[in-house]
This record gives sequence, structure tokens and C-alpha cells, in this order.
Amino acid sequence: MGQNLIRVQDLEDNPTARVPVCLCLDVSGSMNIIIPGTGRATNEQRVIDGQRVYIAEGGVSRLDEMQKGIESFYETVRSDPQAHDAAEICVVTFGAGGAHIACDFAGVDRQTVPRLSADGETPMGEAVNLALDCLEQRKKEFKEAGVDYFQPWLVLMTDGVPNGNQQALEQAITRTRNLANANRLTVFPMAVSEEADLATLSRFSPKRPPAKLKNMNFKDFFEWLGKSVQQLSNSVPGEKPTLPHDNVDTWWEI
Repeated sequence: MGQNLIRVQDLEDNPTARVPVCLCLDVSGSMNIIIPGTGRATNEQRVIDGQRVYIAEGGVSRLDEMQKGIESFYETVRSDPQAHDAAEICVVTFGAGGAHIACDFAGVDRQTVPRLSADGETPMGEAVNLALDCLEQRKKEFKEAGVDYFQPWLVLMTDGVPNGNQQALEQAITRTRNLANANRLTVFPMAVSEEADLATLSRFSPKRPPAKLKNMNFKDFFEWLGKSVQQLSNSVPGEKPTLPHDNVDTWWEI
């Protein structure tokens, strides 16, 4: 059975109101930077994705921690019966070669957690446009199948400055802001390093300022996101959700 037929079959077999979540993730070369204190520094320097860094031996990279966080997110969603049936996750990445769909929208039983690798630059605009295209297509399928859905969520996570096509970036910002202002999209902009471009992230999100990830604690953020999906899936579409506040201080740098 082709992927499109599987997506349609999902909606016929499970008419539960959906919670669509798109993770739009930076996998540029700088995500390979080793987290301080987890490796042994050398005297060798290199420019990676516009940043001059010292090369380390061993240790844990930003990407390693993000991968663990995504796995935790899937586990949290799958552990709750209602969220298990309601959640649909899409993963779009941006790095070497542009923007890519690592995992398209479908029921979580149809998905495996994508294994990510990091390289290249930061074509953020192209990735957000691709994420919104995926979302619009899935919303169309929801409507054709008569399946209700909650306001979609877009998590935009980066450790750097967008350096792809400027026109694509401006288009992505306009599309995202229009959807957010019309209450058709909830945006979670996430800066995962001091080098992240907070000004650009702010432009994507007219209603929620960017959050700065504390101590590279991807796992706690993604667990919080999973619990938020659980809470939303147990509510009624159209209601304004109340997001959990517990443990926010472990990952959110105020």
C-alpha cells in the first residue's frame, strides 16, 4: 500500500480528532558541536556553519541530545491512550541539501523515530515553507475524511542564523504569522544556543516569544511537549488549551 493510501486508511480506521505537530529542526553542521564539559577540547579550530569552533574529541553533540529528546517525545505521546490515537507528528529538517521531510504526518503507530544527521548550512525559510505545505495537505485530508482536528503546532528549533534563500525566508515568515494571527497555527520558536537568531525567530511568532533552551536540555523540553499533546488530545477541538507548567524551569532559560 502506498504512503498516500496508508494516510487515508489511517483516517478511516481511526476517526479520533487529530493533534498535528510539526517539528521543524535545524540539522546544520553546527548541531555537531560538542556540548561543553562532555568531551576533550583540542587546539584545532574549524568554521562550521559560520561559527569558528574548537574541535573536541569524544563527548555529546547538540544533535545527540536533540535525537534523544525526539525519542522521548514519541514515547510520551505513545504512553497516553488518547494522545496515541490523536497525535500525528511530522518532522522536517534543514541542513545539507536544503529542507527534507524526515517523517510525514501519520498515526504514530505508522511511524518510526527518524535518525538525524547534521551537516551544511541553515535554510530555515525553505524548511518552514515545506512544513506548512505538509500541514496544509494533511488538513485537506482531514477535511475530506470528515475527521476533526485541533489547531496545529509548529515547533521551530535552531542553533544559528538562517542563511538560505531570503525570499523563501520572508515568504515563510508571512505565511506563519498569517496563520498564527488567524488562530490557525500555534508556533513554538526555540533557540538552542547563544548563536541562535532570536530576532528572526520572533518574526515567525507574533503571539509567543522565542524560548531559549536551558543547558541543552532537549529531553525535558520534548517531554513537556509530549505532555502538552496529551493534555490537548484529552480536550475538545476549539477550546483554548492550558499547557502544563510543571518542570518548565528545567529547560526554559528566562
